[in-house]
Amino acid sequence: MQLSVDGYVAGPNGEMDWMAMGWGDDIKNYIIALTEPVDTILLGRKLAEGFIPHWAALMENPETADIFTQKMANTHKVVFSKTLTASAWDNTDLATGNLVEEVKKLKAMKGGDIITYGGAGFTSSLIKAGLIDEYHLFINPAALGNGMPIFRDLKDRLNFKLVKSQAFEGGIVVLYYLPS
Repeated sequence: MQLSVDGYVAGPNGEMDWMAMGWGDDIKNYIIALTEPVDTILLGRKLAEGFIPHWAALMENPETADIFTQKMANTHKVVFSKTLTASAWDNTDLATGNLVEEVKKLKAMKGGDIITYGGAGFTSSLIKAGLIDEYHLFINPAALGNGMPIFRDLKDRLNFKLVKSQAFEGGIVVLYYLPS
């Protein structure tokens, strides 16, 4: 999850122009290693509407269809939605039932790792339900002052154990935590 220094995943109106782009090989390699064992991507509906078409479009151009693009486009996706009745996307299933039950079913299945790319609301729901096993927080060198947090409306304090931290050339620092 990409965050600002002050803990937001997007500005108050969903702005994401503050994220450090122009990633170097160091952060790209970290993310490729992180996603290599992944065989399922969980998405909230709002993010899926941009995420899935974005990676599919990059796959159409041989110049942009690199290893990470292929991973994002070809990995099975599960979109959580209360409004959609059918998936308009290839290699994508809908989860329309209870969030906790649906995620627990997916986690119990045989296969590789599951990764979540979600907006603030979806990710916050997963955190509140205790469904996140690892946190890779990519802290961008920007403070927004206001925006969309992922650690909102928690019933109890969350404590974490730091596994690793790493600074990257472009100014992003990743904090890899396990819930404790």
